[in-house]
Amino acid sequence: MAQAEITGHFIGGKPDMGGSRKLERFDPATGEQMGYVALADETTVNAAVDSSKNAYQDWRVVEPAKRAVILRRFCELVNVHGDELCQLITREHGKTLLDSQGELQRGIENIEYATGIAEHLKGEHSKAVGPDIDSWSELLPLGVVVGITPFNFPVMVPMWMFPLAVACGNAFILKPSEKVPTAGYRLAELFSEAGLPDGVFNVVQGDQETAGSLMQHPDIKAASFVGSTPVARSIYKASGDTGKRVQALGGAKNHAVVLPDADVESATNAIMGAAYGSCGQRCMALSVVVSVGDETADAVAEVLNKKVSELNIGPGVDNLDMGPLNSAPQRDRIVDLIQEGVDQGATILVDGRRHASYQQPGFYLGGTLFDHVQPGMSIYDEEIFGPVLCLVRAKTANDAMRIINDSQYGNGTCIFTRDGYSARTYANEVEAGMVGINVPLPVPVANHSFGGWKDSRFGDLAAYGPDGIRFYTRRKTITERWTSAPDDKGIDFAFPGSRSSG
Repeated sequence: MAQAEITGHFIGGKPDMGGSRKLERFDPATGEQMGYVALADETTVNAAVDSSKNAYQDWRVVEPAKRAVILRRFCELVNVHGDELCQLITREHGKTLLDSQGELQRGIENIEYATGIAEHLKGEHSKAVGPDIDSWSELLPLGVVVGITPFNFPVMVPMWMFPLAVACGNAFILKPSEKVPTAGYRLAELFSEAGLPDGVFNVVQGDQETAGSLMQHPDIKAASFVGSTPVARSIYKASGDTGKRVQALGGAKNHAVVLPDADVESATNAIMGAAYGSCGQRCMALSVVVSVGDETADAVAEVLNKKVSELNIGPGVDNLDMGPLNSAPQRDRIVDLIQEGVDQGATILVDGRRHASYQQPGFYLGGTLFDHVQPGMSIYDEEIFGPVLCLVRAKTANDAMRIINDSQYGNGTCIFTRDGYSARTYANEVEAGMVGINVPLPVPVANHSFGGWKDSRFGDLAAYGPDGIRFYTRRKTITERWTSAPDDKGIDFAFPGSRSSG
């Protein structure tokens, strides 16, 4: 991309450069400017909403099976252009190409799930609920819906939302993170190429101001959000005033528990990928390991110390262990938190600030490992969203469970053990929405739903899967009576019941 190139919006099936504001974009691997992204103003937002409203009127009555045909074509095009999309992800985000490929594949799974929309929308039918009376329920679209997505998954998180929303008959507006604008734009082009009518899927680039305009717009019926807990909470609260349906996924502090019977080598290998993959910039990244017993804790700390020290870090296109962080401000914040951890008494075993990559151009930071971390320390309480892993020690499995359940977050967690009863007890009692047993990143597959508990999610319905169908539809129940005999019973003032004699 030339330095002067500006990534704009995709509205009504064509490029749009609306908005006088623009923001510089930087290559995480080099620190050099890549170009600009246009930031939509209120006029551009209104244009996108109007385009979506007009498209919705025709799209909502298209048969689900015909919508599925377009989704299948879109899925084929995403596969054909997979390498291109992964290159876009890696260049703008910084993650390795291998990680981008994994992200894309998980996104494609959600398109595939959405192609089954004719089955998902079958509704319910009850015959003879009363004399000559049948009743059924239908799942109908909401209208114009919006998705506000984060920088860490430029393809996968939008695909949690828009394929299913569109399949259900809605028109969708995507507001990607301004840090990673081009992948969402490219997806809109491919969806249009697949035959999606103009305006059904629009992309509006922008920042917090743009997101606010979308959230306040009276014609937006529902909003899906993934980001920090403070913003998720504020969006959820604001939805009560505007009457919007909201699904707001917030922050996380995901814990792994290592029991004394666990295979330490296997467990630490899994922990390494989950903690440092994508430079720790995942909402399901492991950021805390709770080891039960000092012997287990010492063994885990020793093995992780060696593995973290050997991380191979460099540009994402080189497919090393870890790429750069996404931005300079993010790296500066994490560096400050590392220093707070040292000042507050945690033992730093590996200091990412001493890694050779930290001195290179780009937004690099080596893997950091702390031991003897305690709740109340900044590095424990705050979502770091970077390559920092905290080791906490617990005397018993019950103590480990208590530490996790006391956390304000409840996104994901996992346990490493060889004992089935311990694993079953943990899965039953831990207060988190997603649980892994010897699985470090328990992200549900597309035919289940993704969502945490407590301050990790606001709203009743989780993302994608069956909950996604419910979120992007509203139920209408019809009760119908047809009889061949004349109704000669006169007026009945009693409340109707299914056991009426007829």
